[in-house]
Amino acid sequence: MPQEILIDLNTLDLNKPIVDMEAIRAVIPHRYEMEQLSGIIKFDPEQKIIVGYKNVSNDEFWVRGHIPGRPLMPGVLMLEAAAQLCTYYYKKTTHDNRFLGFGGVDKVKFRGKVVPGDKLILIAKNNELRLRRATFDTQGIVNGRLVFEGVVIGMVV
Repeated sequence: MPQEILIDLNTLDLNKPIVDMEAIRAVIPHRYEMEQLSGIIKFDPEQKIIVGYKNVSNDEFWVRGHIPGRPLMPGVLMLEAAAQLCTYYYKKTTHDNRFLGFGGVDKVKFRGKVVPGDKLILIAKNNELRLRRATFDTQGIVNGRLVFEGVVIGMVV
């Protein structure tokens, strides 16, 4: 049974980012094909929550080969997008400029598909925040439907 969505998305303007690509690039080091965030809609350290999104286009590097004629966003890229959102939260909250890499994932479930043309809404809720480690409950939503959930563990590299 999927858990409830971590935040009421109806309270947010999903088309009005508070952080754009250039501001994300100032914090997240990924570039080119590995940029998996298009914008951030909500950043609330007091509530320990951040909401962002990835506009999934036909130009993604995986579209041509990940099920030709019926492309599906790979689950590992959904998790990468969530991890980048978590990294933004970590860096902005701790003001630590070191690289926060994957320390692991836990309790991951994929519950739906993400295809070109979709807006993948990403939600991360911080559970633990230390100088060398952070954990987040994460979710991905497309058209109001939960498509993945899991715990992302970040470790300073």
